[in-house]
Amino acid sequence: MALQIIDRRLAGKNKSVGNRERFVRRYKEQIADAVRRAVSQRGIRDMEQAESITIPRKDISEPVFHHGQGGIRDTVHPGNAEHVRGDRIERPLGGAGGRGSQASDSGEGEDDFTFTLTKEEFMQLFFEDLALPHLLRTHIGENPQWKSRRAGYSQDGIPNNLAVLRTMRGALGRRIALGKSTHRELLALQAELDALLAQDDGTSEAVAELQRRIDALTARIDKIPYLDPIDLRFRARTPVPVPSSQAVMFCVMDVSGSMDETRKDLAKRFFILLYLFLTRHYETIDIVFIRHHTQAAEVSEEQFFHSTESGGTVVSSALALLDQIIRARYPQGDWNIYVAQASDGDNFTNDSGICRNLLVDKILPLVRYFAYVQVAEEEQNLWDEYSQLMPLFSHFAMRKVAAPGDIYPVFRDLFKKEGVAA
Repeated sequence: MALQIIDRRLAGKNKSVGNRERFVRRYKEQIADAVRRAVSQRGIRDMEQAESITIPRKDISEPVFHHGQGGIRDTVHPGNAEHVRGDRIERPLGGAGGRGSQASDSGEGEDDFTFTLTKEEFMQLFFEDLALPHLLRTHIGENPQWKSRRAGYSQDGIPNNLAVLRTMRGALGRRIALGKSTHRELLALQAELDALLAQDDGTSEAVAELQRRIDALTARIDKIPYLDPIDLRFRARTPVPVPSSQAVMFCVMDVSGSMDETRKDLAKRFFILLYLFLTRHYETIDIVFIRHHTQAAEVSEEQFFHSTESGGTVVSSALALLDQIIRARYPQGDWNIYVAQASDGDNFTNDSGICRNLLVDKILPLVRYFAYVQVAEEEQNLWDEYSQLMPLFSHFAMRKVAAPGDIYPVFRDLFKKEGVAA
C-alpha cells in the first residue's frame, strides 16, 4: 500500500521558512565557506546585500528512499510501447552515463546547488564569529533597560494573569471560615432533631421549631458565594532595572597629503566594514568619527567617508582630541570604549613619541580595546613607537593592510571573539 503524507497546516506565503531555516542550520559550515568565498569577489560597499552562493553537490547529503535488493517486483513505466513482461533489456553501450545536466565523460558530473541568502542571513553569517573584545556590563545609566520579575500576587490584574489555583484556594478558605460556626450549629440541631424523632411521631411543636431553625441555617450556608471578587488573585510582575552594556567606538583616520587615494580607499574600506559590523550587532552603540592631518576634527559619517583633505600629518592632534571627547562625554565607569585608528604610518618625527606617551598615560588606561591599522607596508616612526606598546598592553593590537584582499582577514583577526581562533 502506498504511503501518502499530506500537510494540512495553515501557512502564509512564506510557508517554506521553516525548511529554509533547517537547511541553513544543517549545512551551516558549507554555507559559511561559500560566504567567505563570496566576500573576496565583492566590494566592501556592496557588502550589505543579498548573495547567491553555490554549494558543491557532494557536500549536500540528503536521506533518500529506495527499493531493497532482491524480490520480485512488477514495475509500470509510463510511455512504454516496446517491451512486455519477461523481456530482457540489453545494457546500453558507451559505459556509465553522467548524472545531472553537467555529465562528463568520466561519469562523475553532478549539478551544484545554488542557494540565495537574504541580506540578513548573509550579514549574520559574515559577522557571526566576531565581537567587540572585552565587552563588559557597566552600571545602570540614565536610561536603564528593564525586565519583568515575579512579585507575588495582587487583587487586580488582567484575565490572562489570573492565578486559578491561588484563587480557588482562597475561595475555599473563605467559605470554610464563614460557614464553620453555622455548620457546627446545624450539626447540633440535626442531632437534636434526630433524638426527638426517635421519641415522637414528628408532629409536635418542638420538632417543627427545630426544622425551621435547620432550614434557616441551611439557607444561610447556601448564601455564601462559591467565588467572590475578594478571592481573585492575579500574578503580579514588577519592572526591575538591569545593567546595560554601553559601548562607544572611535574611528580615527589620517587624511593628510601622504595618504594617497589608494591608501585612503583602504582605510575607508576598513572603516565601512567596521561600521557595518558595529551597527548590526550593537544597536545602541555610539560611533565617533575623527579625521586629522595637521589638525583633528570630529566629523559626521558623511564627511568621514567622502570629504577630501590635504596637508601634513600630526597624529597627536587626533589622539589629544580623542582624550578630550572621552573625558567630556564618555566616563570610563559608564562606557565600554573602543578605538580603531587607520594611518599610513607617516608622521612628524618628534610627534610619534608624543603619540606613544598619550596612549600610555591617557588613552589606553581608559579603553577596552585599541586597534591600529597601517595601510602601508613600510614601517615608519609611528609604527616603531606603537610596536613598543604591544608587550605592555594586551588590549592594544596593530596590523598592516597593503591590498584590498587583506582587509577582511585583518578585520577578523582584530575583532574575533575571545577564545576563537582567527
